[in-house]
Amino acid sequence: MIQKINLKDSANSIHELFRYKKVGTLNNHMLNVLQAENRTLDFHVHEHSDEMFYCIEGEFDIEFEDGSTHLHEGDCILIPKGTKHRPVCKTLVKCLLIEMEGTLNKDNTGGAYKE
Repeated sequence: MIQKINLKDSANSIHELFRYKKVGTLNNHMLNVLQAENRTLDFHVHEHSDEMFYCIEGEFDIEFEDGSTHLHEGDCILIPKGTKHRPVCKTLVKCLLIEMEGTLNKDNTGGAYKE
């Protein structure tokens, strides 16, 4: 039987910051939840995959070369492939990331992603 996914419960089940938890796949795209706090990643680019951030709880910024976008609970942002960006999390945030399998690596997650 197909099971539903509660994103908030999935994020709350993570007991470490910056630990990615895969909650599913969708047409070659990974759906990962994570919790982050007091973290600014380096600017990076995904050359072959668009990326979506959905803010489950809390708030954070996505910075671009020409400004930033602030996300609150319930907001999402779609980042086109080839766009230089970085997440900035000052307070505790729980979010869902959707991107093509193979996109996440240690270089673009500050060393936090482990397959």
